[in-house]
Amino acid sequence: MDKALIIKQGKTALGIEFGSTRVKSVLIDEECIPLASGSYEWENKLEDGYWTYSLDEVHTALRSSFSALKADVREKYGCDFTTTGAIGVSAMMHGYLAFDKNGKLLTPFRTWRNTTTGQAAEVLTKALNFNIPLRWTCAHTYQAILSKEAHVPEIAYVTTLAGYVHYMLTGMNAVGVGEASGIFPIDSNTLDYDEKMVQMFDELTAKEGFGKKLREIYPKVLPAGANAGYLTEKGALMLDESGEFSVGVPFAPCEGDAGTGMTATNSVRERTGNVSSGTSVFAMIVLEKMLSKVYPEIDMVTTPTGKPVAMVHCNNCTSDINAWAGLFTEFARALGSDFSKGKVFDLMYEMAAKGEKDCGGLVSYNYFSGEPVSGCDEGRPLFLRTPESRMTLSNFMRTHIYSAMATLKIGMDLLKGENVQIDELYGHGGYYIYPGVGQSVTAAATGSAVSVMKTAGEGGPYGMAILALYSIADGYASLEDFLSKVAFRNAECVTVQPDEADVEGFKEYMNRFMAGLECEKLAVQVK
Repeated sequence: MDKALIIKQGKTALGIEFGSTRVKSVLIDEECIPLASGSYEWENKLEDGYWTYSLDEVHTALRSSFSALKADVREKYGCDFTTTGAIGVSAMMHGYLAFDKNGKLLTPFRTWRNTTTGQAAEVLTKALNFNIPLRWTCAHTYQAILSKEAHVPEIAYVTTLAGYVHYMLTGMNAVGVGEASGIFPIDSNTLDYDEKMVQMFDELTAKEGFGKKLREIYPKVLPAGANAGYLTEKGALMLDESGEFSVGVPFAPCEGDAGTGMTATNSVRERTGNVSSGTSVFAMIVLEKMLSKVYPEIDMVTTPTGKPVAMVHCNNCTSDINAWAGLFTEFARALGSDFSKGKVFDLMYEMAAKGEKDCGGLVSYNYFSGEPVSGCDEGRPLFLRTPESRMTLSNFMRTHIYSAMATLKIGMDLLKGENVQIDELYGHGGYYIYPGVGQSVTAAATGSAVSVMKTAGEGGPYGMAILALYSIADGYASLEDFLSKVAFRNAECVTVQPDEADVEGFKEYMNRFMAGLECEKLAVQVK
């Protein structure tokens, strides 16, 4: 069918994801083929000790991304975009958005990047016998209660960024089970917050004088495929100020970037996994059984259908690469070159591929923020070398590509100790856009074959669009069934096996990386 007609008839699905540096909208057809996209770039700000985005910019980003999508549709297909079959919203997981009974934000949005919840996370992990990471919503909530913050008595509900946007567009205060698994531990049998742990949490907060129960303040939990409301008149105007977009479009449960990453890479089945790389990097491995014990370095979350997933999450990935690309672009322009930043990125990856396997004795720490996996409460980007190190351009570039995966390897090695089996590991996100390089480094770091699909650059919003389409699809036994029969039926994929020389080189690099962590921690102490 003509694509313009498909769009006019609403035989499409829309995914919108709020990432750390970009808000992107992706429109797909009924075969999950991307048709158009639009984006808006933004950056978090460190204000009063917290990483945050303003709610005003959240609304601006939503409208701008959607407007850019509309313009892309008009340019490519010569038609207006006024309706779609289903919509789904996703965002970077975790964090803390607390509102009063009138919907007023009580304290600026605290993102996943904040590591100010150490006391709460430690108490909850011990009490629940379940690893509660610093960035989880329940850790932020409990820390605010423990710290007797002034806004706590006024809390009517607490949600995440995805949950907030979904609520504003539909009027339904609900999140997908994958997103919920970054709010509070999930029972994979009931597909809801773990009731025993809920009661324990309520007892802990009551002792601190908090008068509300967990289920009163947190969103309702929904599995993939469920109906999660409809676009309201207010929501339609929030999305499209022109008033041209249709009211009443059905919504999928909103998800976190972990769940959309799993969906976008067809890794929601047991023994599959993916590595999602952007500002942060995380590996998601769908488990056959629960781990034998609690690991502070490993989060237990779920797929969008509620299956248990071991998640190794690192707060830092490509930010330092981006910073160096900016510097080299500025240098090139100072020399009179018209190199674009994109061209500089290509050159950085091209040179990295030529570097020595161990980076010639160089080492770098890409820590813009803290890294709980390696025991760093705060971050300082740091580059180190000895007088004997071989400081070449290719080695310098390679060390930053390695650094983006170094902390992830620490957590992945723990999973190997649990004999976790991985049949397929997929990479997606900006780190994998340049062919082969990031893929080879990830294979060396994890010891697993790594596949990258043609749609890898689409990432989370593409995964959310697929989940939106699944929410209105009939005749499929499960999400796994839908993905194999529809979304990835003809997927183009390139697979890279671990290269022995790369594996050994990465091991040598990691030896230096681990030995130099004390330098990173000392740098934080030097104000």
